[in-house]
Amino acid sequence: MRHAPLFLSLIFVLLLNASELLERTQVMMGTFATISLPQEKTKELQKSFEILRAVEASLSSYDANADIYKLNHDRVATLSSYSYEALLFSQRYYEKSNGYFDITVGSVTKGLYRFGEDERLADSGALKNARIGFQGLHFDTEQARLDEGTVIDLGGMGKGFGVDKAAAYLREQNVTRGTIALSGDIRCLDICKMGIQDPFGEGTLAEFTTKHPGTAVSTSGNYRRYVESRAHNHLIDPKKKRSQQEFASITLISLGKNSDIDAYATAASVMPVEEAIRFLKTLDVAYLLVTASGERHRSDNLERYVSHFTYLKQQ
Repeated sequence: MRHAPLFLSLIFVLLLNASELLERTQVMMGTFATISLPQEKTKELQKSFEILRAVEASLSSYDANADIYKLNHDRVATLSSYSYEALLFSQRYYEKSNGYFDITVGSVTKGLYRFGEDERLADSGALKNARIGFQGLHFDTEQARLDEGTVIDLGGMGKGFGVDKAAAYLREQNVTRGTIALSGDIRCLDICKMGIQDPFGEGTLAEFTTKHPGTAVSTSGNYRRYVESRAHNHLIDPKKKRSQQEFASITLISLGKNSDIDAYATAASVMPVEEAIRFLKTLDVAYLLVTASGERHRSDNLERYVSHFTYLKQQ
């Protein structure tokens, strides 16, 4: 079985009252999944990891038994409830973002750059001819099929989707303290302090404390996964069929779904800067943007979601 290389965190949790929490980390979905819950919630902790494994078993592009792997290789696949829901959400994100979130970039990310496998630079001619377009995907509640040349990559929303499923289970169990973290996608069940990785070097760019229980945070960046240089990063602009060059880092904060802000951070990352800002202002989110040139943009509503926000490094 082929697995993606580990994708390190773009944002991290500085646990409050950490001594009262039981923390466990497992490798899944191409990253380190860390869950922290009260000491007495060992059963719920284990079940949360099982849920994440089940999501991975449906959405993986690397596991030969996963629905999405089968869809990419056989052009047709039966869908689980998870894979159907993820495709349905992805269709909504595609429409909401005016096509900037498009899971059919898999023809580039999987087919040409081969991110997560035998990575290589993509040939310019092959990029020009790559098939990208959501109309190449056809699905209903039971089955999906792909047109010739269409390849699916759910990496732009899959980790957020997994966080949502684990968080929903914990809500059902009345667990109200702890965190779920998969790389740049985090759900704070209560209140937590967070740090955003500096996209230009080592250390922390900024810190903040969430204001509300159940806050979702997602960070997307061009500085962890690329081939040879950031110019060939994994965030592919579906309209230009090339790696995005505008942003070093985008962080979204919301009281809604992690899958939503995971997808919208991905979409905004491949937009021109001003278009990204206009798009994000239409959403019920706060944002922190760092452009490739180092400019910082912070939403006016940030204080609605966080307190004690501090830049640790000067611009």
